[in-house]
Amino acid sequence: MNPRHVLLALAVVVVWGVNFVVIEIGLEDFPPLLFSALRFFFAAVPAIFLLGKPRVAWRYVIAVGLALGVAKFGLLFIAMDHGVPAGLSSLVLQSQVIFTLLFAVLVLRERPRRTQWLGIAIACGGIVLIVLDGGLAAPLGALVLVIAAAGCWGVSNIVTRHAKPQDTLRFMVWVSAVAVLPLLTLSLLTEGAHADVEALRSIDLTGIGAIAYLSFAATLFGFGVWGFLLRQYDASTVAPFSLLVPVIGMAAAWVLRGEAVGGRQAIAAALIIGGMACTVIRRTRPDAKAASSRSAVDCGVLTRTGSPAASRSSPR
Repeated sequence: MNPRHVLLALAVVVVWGVNFVVIEIGLEDFPPLLFSALRFFFAAVPAIFLLGKPRVAWRYVIAVGLALGVAKFGLLFIAMDHGVPAGLSSLVLQSQVIFTLLFAVLVLRERPRRTQWLGIAIACGGIVLIVLDGGLAAPLGALVLVIAAAGCWGVSNIVTRHAKPQDTLRFMVWVSAVAVLPLLTLSLLTEGAHADVEALRSIDLTGIGAIAYLSFAATLFGFGVWGFLLRQYDASTVAPFSLLVPVIGMAAAWVLRGEAVGGRQAIAAALIIGGMACTVIRRTRPDAKAASSRSAVDCGVLTRTGSPAASRSSPR
């Protein structure tokens, strides 16, 4: 990668890492499901009129919208609202790599490499260490919700493998649009219209800034730039940058929110990130790019590899 594109990749990683701190700040002003609905509303509504219809089958857009937009982000926001700190959330959520690989084996009949199985075992060890760490300032039930959110992310990754989106940004914009009404409905049913109206009436610059960051920086800028990089380089070149997201997330939580990182949590972080590295980083043969002709999801981030022939075969 040339230096400018390396800087772009690092910018996206920083935006996505700080994203968890912004979520934590926004939850001080909004009920979690309403906050998630607002995030997707402002990410989708301005963009759908500019980008046009998605270039994949609607069933994939709806499925990913429900699994990723509603289930994954809904559970994550609820878990953080119930006490899972930002840095810990950014780390535990990466267990989605485990779920993605397991679902790929069960549903797609894929054969993971030995290093991927090793990565799963290492990352699972990190998750277990976190769960067993009685010193964590996070309720166990809320922590389980983050793990469930990671599982929903894994489901959306498998659906995306089938969808083969040619334009990551356009796909994510329509996924965001699908998520708005279900999240808003769930918010009204569980959080109550009174709480939602009060949150909107009392909105201040902090709340507006949090929504703007999640909508425009984390969603539109992040996925837009990431999709651009994946059109320029192999997924194996770009995807490893996402390993830095939990590192940035934990660092941002420490600097901006005073979230301490204990010895066990540091070891757990090393295990999870090391396990992720085993599943993503691999030696690339000279003919690997030509042999690859499918859309993929590496480290839970939408990626695209393949030849022009593969592009033509994707559903419209």
